[in-house]
Amino acid sequence: MEFFNRITFSTDTETLQSRLDIASLPDWCASLYAVREAGDREGEIETVWGIFRVTRECIRGGVRFALPDCPNAFAWTVTTDLPPDEEAVVIHATINRQQHDPDFIESIETFVAEWGEGLSRGLVA
Repeated sequence: MEFFNRITFSTDTETLQSRLDIASLPDWCASLYAVREAGDREGEIETVWGIFRVTRECIRGGVRFALPDCPNAFAWTVTTDLPPDEEAVVIHATINRQQHDPDFIESIETFVAEWGEGLSRGLVA
């Protein structure tokens, strides 16, 4: 399943890649409670779904985070500078299921909404 949130404000790839690191994840999204370990590319976080190892990778347009040990293979990207709307920031989350429990789906929808709020608050201010 895929989940999207699109917000419009001006930023660039370099800003996303420099500001969105594992150590700062709780600053951007309330569903990510605390960071237990934070390296440049890997760490451990406390989330609304439990405690998970998280990975971080710079990609074209921004950053990809993943919870590789999650039973749903949860991953999300935050990107900008990409067609068709280069002024938009897109939060894109995925799980490896075509259907899931409605409460879990709602928690992911909340997650992508919180990322939009966090980015709007933290990058625009």
